[in-house]
Amino acid sequence: MNTYPRWKYIVLLISLVIGLIYAVPMLYGEDPAVQISGLKTQVVDDGTRTNVKALLDTGNFRYKSIGLEEHDTLLIRFFDTETQLKAKDLIKKELGDNYSVALNLAPVTPHWLQMLGAHPMKLGLDLRGGVHFLMDVDVESVMARRVESFYLEVPKIMRENNLYYSRIDKVSPTEFQVIFNSEQDREEALSVLEKNTNEFSFQSIQQDKLPALFISMSLMAIKEMRNDIVDQTISTLRNRVNELGVAEALVQRHGTNSIVVELPGIQDTAYAKDILGKTATLKFYLQDEEHDINEALQGKPIPGSRLFYDRNQRPILVKIPPILTGESIAHATTGQDRDGHPAVNVRLGGDISSFSRATKENVGHAIVTVYVESKDKKVEETVINLATISSALGNNFQITGMRNQDARDLALLLRAGAMPAPVSIVEERIVGPSMGQDNIQKGIISMLVGLALVLAFMAFYYSIFGWIANLALVVNLIFLVALMSIIGATLTLPGIAGIVLTLGMAVDANVLIFERIREELRLGMTPQASIHRGFEYAFATILDSNLTTLIVAVILFGVGTGPIKGLAVTLSIGILTSLFTGTMGSRALVNLIYGGRHTKRLRIGV
Repeated sequence: MNTYPRWKYIVLLISLVIGLIYAVPMLYGEDPAVQISGLKTQVVDDGTRTNVKALLDTGNFRYKSIGLEEHDTLLIRFFDTETQLKAKDLIKKELGDNYSVALNLAPVTPHWLQMLGAHPMKLGLDLRGGVHFLMDVDVESVMARRVESFYLEVPKIMRENNLYYSRIDKVSPTEFQVIFNSEQDREEALSVLEKNTNEFSFQSIQQDKLPALFISMSLMAIKEMRNDIVDQTISTLRNRVNELGVAEALVQRHGTNSIVVELPGIQDTAYAKDILGKTATLKFYLQDEEHDINEALQGKPIPGSRLFYDRNQRPILVKIPPILTGESIAHATTGQDRDGHPAVNVRLGGDISSFSRATKENVGHAIVTVYVESKDKKVEETVINLATISSALGNNFQITGMRNQDARDLALLLRAGAMPAPVSIVEERIVGPSMGQDNIQKGIISMLVGLALVLAFMAFYYSIFGWIANLALVVNLIFLVALMSIIGATLTLPGIAGIVLTLGMAVDANVLIFERIREELRLGMTPQASIHRGFEYAFATILDSNLTTLIVAVILFGVGTGPIKGLAVTLSIGILTSLFTGTMGSRALVNLIYGGRHTKRLRIGV
């Protein structure tokens, strides 16, 4: 009686080993570090490493290590944050604006653990520090473009319906008016225009003693457009944040036209700011091989052609309009061409018949890829690729001729989508790691105090069974940390509160079991029968209480934001792990001590 089959002990042992492997990285911590990466055409190489090392040695900066990492970055690890901050300022001043020099917290996890996918638990903005952005969405520019579109459309509508008007005047970027020669012309035009759109409001006025229609966007249309644009921008920003690999990031609306973005533990704030603020797309042109490019360089206009420059400021003449724009791009990934050089694999969607036809008719000629980047309301257009068309292009093709980082950035921006409106960062705040470290210390102290009190009570009140519950509680904490690391959950300050709460709730299952065992003993049952009934009969109550709490935690995660989600995550995982350790784990230990033995007395407390 009360014996476990060997396979159950093996499952428990394997689970404990896996839990330890994925929980141990939390003990190693992180080093304050400075991360250097190149911007645009700059490359970080051994020469950069040598220069930075000489600079640090000259300034007598103590550092742990300096070396090139993946993704063409240079990482310098320091012993303390004070040295890290001073070194960052000095390096930034020396390297200039061609490099991104960012603060970083680099994990100290041994390589063999990293090979197994064991990494420290991700920490939220309140614990690890990070960056806070307040971004302004330029909704008015989109409204102005929509009004401009209708402003150009009105004459066409008037001609198609044989309506007469005197002239059309622009009043403001979002308002214009149509002047008529008679009241009858105005009324006929009003009737037709109202049927063509429900986005605009029309007001009959007198202008220069002539009847006129004052046209502007309706209040309802303005409200809907504003909400749609901000919502689409939030969606795009979330996509970009996900591509950056930032966990537990906050992207939410703030006021009418603003969005708050918080990125905890971001490694490269300059890079994050660069990616979030960009609106990037591609345009594909045919190279103009018929006209003399020197005429364009001398400023002479060439009808149907336009001059672009590549990143080396080499001029390239193309035919306009483009044969394909970024709106047709459905997906983009990084890869390699046949020679092993970086490339972006592009997949097109929708109707691309005109693009296929244009490339088919121009086999042997050059196609020019232009990268269009909008940032802080400035537009830059740069040729990133010039290739000869060898055959008609279909839905899939490659863009080559870029560095690794440029290829990754381009694929990221194309996947995440272009912004529906220009965005600008109006406020940037960096939350330092020292504040997060203070929160971590206080959270750990509260957790240790709570754990110590629970352990002391259980050991005193339930004797040997209390120590069994304590061991199950420690294993529960290991499983909780390991699971959060495996699934990539982020620990926040409310999350630490959730762990403290979980520690108190974790012994609840054992308390129910032990009290049931004591009750069975008082009723005259044998020790072995009491153990069996205690675990069997208490399980339904344990499952019910934990399930109801889990449902609440899931609801909190679904409807909550920020701190509420952090609490819900740790609470949900803690319930699952405590249910496992409090029933299966503690019973395995009880069976190991008392199972299959004839015992007359159980040491189950006072």
